[in-house]
Amino acid sequence: MGPVRNDAVAPPERANARLVGIARLAAFSPPAETRRNSAEKPEYFVLPVKSILNRCDSNRVPFEWTINPYRGCEFACKYCYARYTHEYMELDGSEFEKKIYVKKDAAPLLAWDVTHKYSYESEGSGGARPDHIAIGTATDPYQPAEKEYGVTRACLEELAKREGLSISIITKSNQIVRDIDVLLRIAGRSNLGIDITITTLRAGLTRLLEPRAPRPDLRLAAVKQLREAGLAVGVSASPLIPGITDHEGDLEAVAEAAKKAGAQWFFSGVLFLMPSSAKQFLPFVREKFPRLAKQYEQWFAKNGYAPEEYRRKASERVARIREKYGFRSRPWAENKRTATCSQLSLGWDAAAQTMERTQACATG
Repeated sequence: MGPVRNDAVAPPERANARLVGIARLAAFSPPAETRRNSAEKPEYFVLPVKSILNRCDSNRVPFEWTINPYRGCEFACKYCYARYTHEYMELDGSEFEKKIYVKKDAAPLLAWDVTHKYSYESEGSGGARPDHIAIGTATDPYQPAEKEYGVTRACLEELAKREGLSISIITKSNQIVRDIDVLLRIAGRSNLGIDITITTLRAGLTRLLEPRAPRPDLRLAAVKQLREAGLAVGVSASPLIPGITDHEGDLEAVAEAAKKAGAQWFFSGVLFLMPSSAKQFLPFVREKFPRLAKQYEQWFAKNGYAPEEYRRKASERVARIREKYGFRSRPWAENKRTATCSQLSLGWDAAAQTMERTQACATG
């Protein structure tokens, strides 16, 4: 008899199901020790994995490899597309912020992966540039768990030993400034870019959409501190959420604040709702934004995309913003866009296509 998940809330048929792969590993993952005593804290588990670098072969995303130090994310963003990664472990997407899996032995595994898997002459560029590694595509690498377990820091320390890599990090957390020392070491030997996600400047709305993520002003302060340290930093305003974060002047305000903080690039893509995300987000819309409920049901009930016309107008809006404030493209995305002749950074459906195609390769 194969392993089964010992979960009191699981239905009998699921509890008796035979588990394989990552679900099998998760079922046997022991609890991770924690110093946190808050009743609000998630459950932490130690997840044994065989690899840290996860390959992504799609030419529609600007990276070949992903690193996700954790599975699950405590920030509990209502729209998060990465909830599907918990479904791979036979967990419901609603448990994404409640059960956090800490990847075991990340640094030595990454050392082996970079030595044996990474290419300094990527196939997609015809050998003109190295493979790109994206950190934080399906979890926030600087969520609260990082303070205790330091998996992200351990991975960065390993990458700092290498030369000639291409790396990006995306986070909603100002905790990243803790690692300025190692980030500078990486930037001195490799190409490094950092994205800080800020979807709105309205603190109350942020608390609704991203309940446990740092406030927008703290993220902007992180942008400023990272830039003052000499690091390459931009701001992501993704996702742009129809009827909620797309009001006239809202996106522009984020861009203006990002520019003042020193951000070098800016981008935003329209909300893309995968089924696991829609299951959480649509009830949230009905409860908190009832006037939008009918529109969201029409747009997203059977399709993860907003209408084409809305996406096109959003792309044009972002293009105007970038021109107004003199933002440049994300360097690694621009490099791959040039190499593959496919429009990644400004295409009207780029963010949605990126998220959709990242589903198979972002879990890390």
